[in-house]
Amino acid sequence: MVAALIVPPLGASEQLALLWAVAVAVGAMARLASRLLAIPAVVLLLAGGLFTGRQGLGLIEPLELGSGLETAVELLVALVLFEGGLGLRVPDSLLGRRLRKLVIFGLPVTLAGGLLMAHYWAQLSWELAALFSAVVSATGPTVIAPLVRQMGLQRSLAKILEGEGLLVEPVAAVGALVVLQWILEPFTTNYGVLVMELLSRLGLGSLLGALAGGLLSLLLQRLPNEPTDSVRLQLCLGVLMLLSVGCEQLIGPAAGLPAAAVAGFTVGCILEARLGELEAQLSQLAQLAVTLLFPLLAADVTWSDLSPLGWRGIACVSSLMLVVRPLAVMLGSVGSDLSWPQKIFLGWMAPRGIVSASTASLFALRLEEAGILGASRVQGLVFLTILMTVTLNGLVAPLLAHWLQLTEGPPAAGDRPPPLREADPRRAADPDRASTPEGPPEPPSSPLPS
Repeated sequence: MVAALIVPPLGASEQLALLWAVAVAVGAMARLASRLLAIPAVVLLLAGGLFTGRQGLGLIEPLELGSGLETAVELLVALVLFEGGLGLRVPDSLLGRRLRKLVIFGLPVTLAGGLLMAHYWAQLSWELAALFSAVVSATGPTVIAPLVRQMGLQRSLAKILEGEGLLVEPVAAVGALVVLQWILEPFTTNYGVLVMELLSRLGLGSLLGALAGGLLSLLLQRLPNEPTDSVRLQLCLGVLMLLSVGCEQLIGPAAGLPAAAVAGFTVGCILEARLGELEAQLSQLAQLAVTLLFPLLAADVTWSDLSPLGWRGIACVSSLMLVVRPLAVMLGSVGSDLSWPQKIFLGWMAPRGIVSASTASLFALRLEEAGILGASRVQGLVFLTILMTVTLNGLVAPLLAHWLQLTEGPPAAGDRPPPLREADPRRAADPDRASTPEGPPEPPSSPLPS
């Protein structure tokens, strides 16, 4: 083992300390390299995890965390979803109708297409193909956000892409968990029970998230908005962690994910501009969570998980990108006023993110413990999907957006997009006034909020 040549034998506590230290350091170096080289950060985060993980130097071994790995991943993912929901705005307008149609009509196409491609191309069983399809059905807003920020994409398209990921990610995670339960208990669960369990976890989790978000908003309104005061941040984290753990215990596994997203959405809608420094602080914490999670989860992937897939795995992912995604966008945009350049770009831009990676890693452990054959193939195919979609989308999307004339000006600096809010009250009633598909870019006198 390469790690034995680099690090002398350590005790259990020292190994855990080294694991966290290396994961944080690798993530930080990947972020720095991304900033200097203008390469999508997620690509470098995954590469760093593979290099220092089981297949590489062996410095990061996620299995050493034991049951604590699942808990840590769930809490960090809940933080990412809460922060994403905080900046989500889906008004009852033309933009909101576009987004709802894309989710309602596009998601079934993605699920069905992923199922067929995984079964016939990657040769997974129908059960494991269904699990893979559910896991990768959602795009990753944590990946999309920095990409659209760097390329200066039209705000209307940026809102659709980020909103789609935030709405579908919790649904995909809960749906994948229900499919997993069906695989592990094939003779004790029928389809009616599966559907009811899916709806109950989504519905009850969202309800508790809305209640917790409303209560948190009332508490935050009574606290002064001082940049040097961290009480508001600590209060948010405390409520979020209790909400996530409580939903897991009261409702079931993965119920904390929709609860976290809805809680963040509720807080953002109630407080809006009064969030102040709190939103920036939560954004930094969410970026840190992503920086830590991607290397940690990628470290568990080995070449033996990817190599058996061969050209069939590449064909499966290519079909998802070039056939299934464009078909989902075409169906989800029927009757809308989206222009063909916008439809083409939406059909190309579908990178998978941290929720897919974390869900695949945790489910692979459960499948292996139950002795289900093919668990590692599912995990390997999910990470192959993440690697291919993030790399190709990240490299091609800026060129495609420029060629289709879908940018609003020079890309803004930084790795985060501006909050999806309207700065001018006149635009609050019509979010698309800032950038219509065929209209000219916004004049310099109305800069985007940062």
